Amino acid sequence: MLERKLFAIGAIALLVGVAAPAYGQGERTRNRLEREIRHELVMLPYYGVFDNLAFRVEGSKVILLGQVTRPTLKSSAERVVRDIEGVERVDNNIEVLPLSPGDDRIRLATYRAIYGHTALNRYALQAVPPIHIIVNNGNVTLEGVVANEADKNIALMQARGVPGVFSVNENLRVEQQ
Repeated sequence: MLERKLFAIGAIALLVGVAAPAYGQGERTRNRLEREIRHELVMLPYYGVFDNLAFRVEGSKVILLGQVTRPTLKSSAERVVRDIEGVERVDNNIEVLPLSPGDDRIRLATYRAIYGHTALNRYALQAVPPIHIIVNNGNVTLEGVVANEADKNIALMQARGVPGVFSVNENLRVEQQ
């Protein structure tokens, strides 16, 4: 009887010991997959400050989200993500923004207003500046990450001051210190 109890306890301990690393392995795989996807998207040749690429990972399926100014960027994003090991399916929900000379003017004016401000011009020195300016039919959305709450507020005020802008939606996140 005692031998059976010890055997059962040993078996349970063995199963728990085997299951715990398997769970950790899945989490590591997900983190690796997210890092690779983020890297591949940021390295796309025509990805810039006027585009916003995001994604969600659900098991082996990747859902691409965001807005881009070029249809080729949408297809390129899907292609590079599809080629990553561990990705079995890609749902491409990236929106291609409409062509509009008015929106192009607002994009440039908003870029100058934000990155020309003395408190924010340090962000412009990065290869892909962290504040993305999405313009759709005169409506501006700011996406990305800033260092502090003050930078977030300055970017919002600068975008609101651009002539011709109907509304400004601010989705900026503050870096974790």
